[in-house]
Amino acid sequence: MLLKCPLFTYWLITAGRRKDLAGRTLKLISGLCYLPHPDNEETGGEDAHFICADEQAIVDAIQDEPMGDIDPARVLEKAHLSTKDKGYSTACIIALTDQNWTYNFCFALQSLHAINLGDSGFIVVRDGCTIFRSLVQQHHFNFTYQLEGENSGDLPGSGQVFTIPVAPGDVVIAGTNGLFDNMYNNEVTAVVVHAMRAGLGAQVTAQKIAALARQQAQDKNRQTPLSAAAQDAGLPHLATLVRDQRLGANVGSTQRPTGLGGKLDDITVVVSYITSTSNVLESSSPLANDSS
Repeated sequence: MLLKCPLFTYWLITAGRRKDLAGRTLKLISGLCYLPHPDNEETGGEDAHFICADEQAIVDAIQDEPMGDIDPARVLEKAHLSTKDKGYSTACIIALTDQNWTYNFCFALQSLHAINLGDSGFIVVRDGCTIFRSLVQQHHFNFTYQLEGENSGDLPGSGQVFTIPVAPGDVVIAGTNGLFDNMYNNEVTAVVVHAMRAGLGAQVTAQKIAALARQQAQDKNRQTPLSAAAQDAGLPHLATLVRDQRLGANVGSTQRPTGLGGKLDDITVVVSYITSTSNVLESSSPLANDSS
């Protein structure tokens, strides 16, 4: 369900295999890690996600959507219209599409087609550098865009739509705000680079990123994206308040707010290696396996 009452929700569609202009088949090899807030472990937490390796499952849900031409924005709109449950949620949907791009006049690239609404999001890493980062959507500090049931809240059309050229060797890292409130892009990228050098698969890489995000969420003295955003908004005390509320601290104490620290929260991380048929069949690199 789209709005099952989670506060922060993330969806990923790995839409089958795609061929580039050289005839190679591109695909996403994905792994995930979900760490619920300690207070939510018994109920399963407030994040939700899916990884779909077969685009037909999405096409079946949207009968007028042609095979190989999945539009994440339409998927989100249709799902929102058909949802009757009460609740509110952010959303991020990503698909590997058939659209081709020419890179440096000689390389044909496939593309990711995505929609993001709220403070979930994703980055794309190529050759150890972050080449793309979706932007956070919020009305003001700590008040994110979110879908709601019963035609209230923000609408799917408010989401940001992206088309990003990709190639074999690229890595997509997506997550809820539990990740991006606590880790900067370069910190996420550094974990990916080290994991790939060590020959780790997508699953283990996702686990390592989530573990570091949880560690930094519990650090009261660390500068994080959350604390930096509060300072930029001229509200550094709110970063401490938000952090302490999630940590279960006594928010009525007289301790002076530092404006620093992470935010303990549910954390969802999905890592996807973009690879081609030749990588899968001929290589034992981390793009070809996830057994580490």
